[in-house]
Parts: sequence; C-alpha cells; structure tokens
Amino acid sequence: MSHIAFLGPEGTFTHQAASILKDKLYDDSTELVYFDTINDVMDAVITSKCVKGVVPIENSIEGPVNVTLDALVHEYDLMIEGEIVLPINHNLMAPKGLKLSDISDVYSHPQALAQCHNYILNNSFRVHSTSSTAAACKNIVNFKNSASIGTVKAAKLYGLNILDEDIQDVYNNETRFVVLSKHDSRPTGNDKTSIVFSLHDDRPGGLYGILGIFAEFSINLSKIESRPSKQGLNKYVFFINFEGHRQDEDIGKILKLIGENTSFFKVLGSYHLIQ
Repeated sequence: MSHIAFLGPEGTFTHQAASILKDKLYDDSTELVYFDTINDVMDAVITSKCVKGVVPIENSIEGPVNVTLDALVHEYDLMIEGEIVLPINHNLMAPKGLKLSDISDVYSHPQALAQCHNYILNNSFRVHSTSSTAAACKNIVNFKNSASIGTVKAAKLYGLNILDEDIQDVYNNETRFVVLSKHDSRPTGNDKTSIVFSLHDDRPGGLYGILGIFAEFSINLSKIESRPSKQGLNKYVFFINFEGHRQDEDIGKILKLIGENTSFFKVLGSYHLIQ
C-alpha cells in the first residue's frame, strides 16, 4: 500500500487537493495520511514513508505560503511533480438543529475568517480563531449557538449542516497546491518549471540580465517573486515560474546560462496541472 501525505487535518482544502491527486493517478489501495505541519509532510516524503506530499504554495489573495517556499529552498531536496489549483469557497456550517438565526459566534482559521470579513460583519458574528478550518468544524459541537467556516468535505466528515454557501468576500479566490516527490514529472508538452536563485552581490543589473535570457528565447514567465535569503539584510532569493520543461532543448540552455550567472541556483521541478 502506498501513502500520500498532506497538510491536515482531514477536511481542509489541502485534503481536498490530495483527494484529487489520488482519484486521478492512484487506486483505492492508496491511503491519504495527514500531518500537522508542512515540514512533517516533507519529512514523510524524504524518508519514503509516503510516495508524495501535498502542500499549499500560493493563494491568489493572501500570496505565497512562505513556509513552503523556504523549506524547498533551504531544507529539503524535493521536487515539484505536479500542481493542483482549487477555488476557495467558504461555507457556514453548524451542528444539526441549528438555524442561521441561532448563530452568534463563528469559529475558523484566521485566514478563512479574514476572507469572509464582510459576511461576518453583516451578520454581527463574534469570531474565534482555530488552528485550521477543519479543527473548527470538528469541535464546533462543543460551543453553544456557534458555527464554523469550512469546506463541504468537512461538513460531510463531521456531520454538520451547511447554513450558507459561498460566503467569501472575493469569488475568484484560488489556492495553488504542489505535489512533492523525489523527482519531477516527464514532459507532457504542457509543462511549467520552477527555479530559485540568488544573484552575485557585485553585479549591477543582475536580475535584468537573468530576465533577458528568457526574453532571448521567447519563454513566457508566469511568476517572479523574491524572498529574504536568510543571509542578511538586502540579500534575496528569486523564484521564477515559466512555461516549458527542463528537458526541453531551449529550457536546458536557459538553465545552464542562469546557473553560470548566479551565486546560488536550484531547479524546484518541472510539472503540469493535475485536474
């Protein structure tokens, strides 16, 4: 039996993403196993306790998941093998027997509460933070006249009624999840590659030069972002996502040139969208 690790607990959006991965690429003999932290998920893959790991890496509203980015750069030699993009739809749910008019308090993860701010304000709910949306749904039965904000999957898992659907303030909210493995995927013709690098301190125009390499080969960039390198102030690493697979001839030339013109360089993987 093989195992897929995901950031838990059960009933979270990451659980939903891991379920998609299992349904698309594995059979019923594969088991989903949740872990409490992103590092725990990565440890499970590195030690071969699990064949894959699923963690969030970016939200369209909140931005990057820095814990995931930093771990991939500084702590783990894992590869991104696939990505899964989910729409983030929040729902108000409560134990059976409660109506919307009964609710005075709402529990959920701080990010979910923030993303439903207007709805909460319009209903004059008191808010309470929990470690995850799923934890709120699991424990909501212990609080009188209270509801949780979470996923449809969590409502089914914990026997809750959905009192109101799609209560988020922004309706094009999406989260990108990555599938981590000890290797990346084979070329499909519809691939994306992610890299991270640092520039030489004494080379003005270094970033401009790197971006120029992509322009020279007419390669489209889908994302560029910087993070502190943990080497001191004004020292950064740069993440770039771009179209193509590292085994493509032109992409191979690009990666070689970047490696020759940076002080630190790492390919995080070539992969495709799983949907």
